[in-house]
Amino acid sequence: MKSLLDACCERCTHTPEKPCQDYLFCRTEGPICHDDSSCQEKRKQFIEQKRAKTSGSKRILICAGTGCASLGAVSIVQALSDELEKHGLTDRVEVVPTGCHGFCEQGPTFIIEPEGTLYVKVSLEDIPEIINEEILNGKRIERLLTVNSTTLQTTTQFNTNSFFEKQERVVLKNCGFIDPKSIEDYIINDGYKGFVKAVQNLSSDEVIEEVKKSGLRGRGGAGFSTGLKWSFCRQAPGDKKYIICNADEGDPGAFMDRGVLEGDPHSVIEGMLIGAYAIGADEGYVYCRAEYPLAIQHLEVAIAQAEKIGLLGDNILNTGFNFRLEIRQGAGAFVCGEETALMASIEGKRGMPRVRPPFPAQSGLWGKPTNINNVETWSNLPHILRNGADWYGSFGTEKSKGTKIFALTGQVNNTGLVEVPMGTTLREIIFDIGGGIINNRKFKAVQIGGPSGGCLPEELLDLQVDYETLTKAGAMVGSGGLVIMDESTCMVDIARFFLNFSQSESCGKCTPCREGNKRMWEILDRIVKGQGEMEDLERLESLAMVVKDTSLCGLGQNSPNPILSSLKYFRGEFEAHIKDKKCPAHVCTALLTYFIEVDKCKKCGLCAKNCPVNCISGDKNNPYVIDSSKCINCGTCQDKCKFGAVIKQ
Repeated sequence: MKSLLDACCERCTHTPEKPCQDYLFCRTEGPICHDDSSCQEKRKQFIEQKRAKTSGSKRILICAGTGCASLGAVSIVQALSDELEKHGLTDRVEVVPTGCHGFCEQGPTFIIEPEGTLYVKVSLEDIPEIINEEILNGKRIERLLTVNSTTLQTTTQFNTNSFFEKQERVVLKNCGFIDPKSIEDYIINDGYKGFVKAVQNLSSDEVIEEVKKSGLRGRGGAGFSTGLKWSFCRQAPGDKKYIICNADEGDPGAFMDRGVLEGDPHSVIEGMLIGAYAIGADEGYVYCRAEYPLAIQHLEVAIAQAEKIGLLGDNILNTGFNFRLEIRQGAGAFVCGEETALMASIEGKRGMPRVRPPFPAQSGLWGKPTNINNVETWSNLPHILRNGADWYGSFGTEKSKGTKIFALTGQVNNTGLVEVPMGTTLREIIFDIGGGIINNRKFKAVQIGGPSGGCLPEELLDLQVDYETLTKAGAMVGSGGLVIMDESTCMVDIARFFLNFSQSESCGKCTPCREGNKRMWEILDRIVKGQGEMEDLERLESLAMVVKDTSLCGLGQNSPNPILSSLKYFRGEFEAHIKDKKCPAHVCTALLTYFIEVDKCKKCGLCAKNCPVNCISGDKNNPYVIDSSKCINCGTCQDKCKFGAVIKQ
């Protein structure tokens, strides 16, 4: 079959100066159609044929994102293609390597269309059986299916699985369902329609008003009105303006932007085209950390494809609108997620924030008006322009419209990418979609908003996830990281962990962040070592507020949040470390005591043989005993004991 870009009638009088109105279908490199109606009819026929082919025949959608690729998905794709060829099925079954399906805990994952069958944890050894049973005979392979965590029933289709049931996939609509390296797949699924509508039917001001009306707020953390932000840059004087996509995703446990760039890169490009047209920019950059090689690769392919058909470059759609897009790779500095530090990095300088004002909308990249949004924000724009502001505003709450992607990680059964309407509760995300806590342990806390967010306890599980509610609770939506913690987690140690990350990633430019975070970490380090005193808690709170109020950028201003929220909701745990010299979660090594239960000891001697400091004595006739004065609390004895006789407290 011809490609979408070539499927047109043969008689054409269109030229680059007078292109076909259905530009996404008819390239103007030469005479290939004779009038607009004929072009449109040919395109319609082609898309109908393509859709019929994809809906009427078998398609195996294989997650080939970074997570599944690390589990062997690339080899599985090749093995699947070889097996189909062996059975003469290559014309009947299409193998589509896609982006992330989101169900990361169960990867590699397959979705087989048109039935929508979801197979999980697929291995190379499963491929012959999938072809023989599923493809040739229509029989389900039970051991590769999933169980709905709510009904405990085996599910065959992906959309009846509890992980997907309560999701509302807007930004993730195409991820896992199209070939991310095919612009045809994107266009056939209504791609670039939002941009065409904007540039052909709306003025720049009308586009901005539509975005304002939608209620879209920045998904990178601050939650500022996207349309209002655009209007500032639009109104700024100057002929040269820039837009930037912030893809410098650095929060521990976060991979939302990576998932979108790997699975649907054209949505980001389309969103940036819409933004550039609205603001009056003719040049843009995607700033992506180099640790995302697959995302960068897919983005490079997408940019080249968009350039080839004239969606990037000069005189786009014969409207006089020009826009060029480049990729800049970051070295992985967390501070470069801050917009002024990011721009400094693009300019070739050290990534360090600067004092504002002036704000980027007035003086940004190379001193020109600049607008910066993150990956998820840009990817929302095509849907808003295509479906309308009222449609988008039907999701979410009064002040927090739309959906939000979260990276669900930690001690939860179903880790992965989750997209839900704003206003969904933490309980629904963690237990209904996430399937609850691993090994049925007790939920303890959720760290939301990354290292700049806060730790929320069990009593706040029914809290709605929106900007205002979370801020009031001492946390933040942030970019969308959700780290789930169970009863085995020490909240003092967790606060120290996130603070260690923030102080390590500090650029060092301002004293409050550089010195204050270091001092707070030292206090926490003393507490977990059993050297803390009650006055330390007051010092922590006081110092945290100073750092929060006086730091130069968002990294420093928000770095105390894990401490403040942990002290607010888990103060008793801090006090136990100080007063009782005990870690309730049995995590802090310096506060542990190991002993051997006589009744359980089988006198095998494994503990003594493996003890690095020889602090365990005993023999075949006498139970083994640990000399606590010599013990270094390494835990080797407990790891080696096969009978559960070694206890820590």
